[in-house]
Amino acid sequence: MSENNALEVLTGALTAGQIDTVDLTHTLDPDFPVIVLPPEFGQCARFRVEEVSRYDERGPAWYWRNFTCSEHTGTHFDAPIHWVSGKDLPNASVDSIPADAFVRPVCVLDCSKESAEDEDFLLTPKFIKNWEKVHGDIPGGAWVLMRTDWSKRSGAEYLNMREDGAHTPGPTGDAINYLIETRNIIGFGTETVGTDAGQSTHLSPPYPAHYLLHGANRYGLQCLANLDLLPATGAILVCPPLKIKNGSGSPLRVLALVARNTV
Repeated sequence: MSENNALEVLTGALTAGQIDTVDLTHTLDPDFPVIVLPPEFGQCARFRVEEVSRYDERGPAWYWRNFTCSEHTGTHFDAPIHWVSGKDLPNASVDSIPADAFVRPVCVLDCSKESAEDEDFLLTPKFIKNWEKVHGDIPGGAWVLMRTDWSKRSGAEYLNMREDGAHTPGPTGDAINYLIETRNIIGFGTETVGTDAGQSTHLSPPYPAHYLLHGANRYGLQCLANLDLLPATGAILVCPPLKIKNGSGSPLRVLALVARNTV
């Protein structure tokens, strides 16, 4: 099939209503939780908004607002430059990442049952290989999303902080290495506030998703929603971040194109 024909097929399927567009994004508002680091470190800013005018004396015919937030607030994208392991790599900031990284096939690993039973569930190569026995090998260049249904939580339950830090699911270093070295994925995403487990400081290396992904010039997505609406395979992920100069990340709207009646 030629490139033009492939696009014609996609356009025809969209026009015929054969493809659903699924929103994987949380609404960005001042109440959405942000990651909490130990107090000796700088902290991520919550989303804040300030009204400029609303059809009044400040601007009679228009409504607009100023907003401020961290590059890593809400549903957001992590660029390699976000982590020390990726700081010297080429094309590592959001403004320099090749655009084709933002439209790719996506595989969804359903860890929701395991995460419901164990808030500190860790994704392992064994889990991934068992998934592949059912769904086939993860294709090179794909995004892999870890479904935990964590996005159904809110407020304090979402961060799940205790005296020893957060308790949320995430991947092991071996799992990330398998996805990078064996499957050549382009990025990894989660429903939790970070791509790493809440207790990942105790893993080797600490924060393995951040350290290994970004050290290999791969990308991260976090605070995703509605992963239960995606099939295990066959969807297309659309995730372009804001083109911030030297940006380490960006809030964004993440979408998935899904063939109707495949979930």
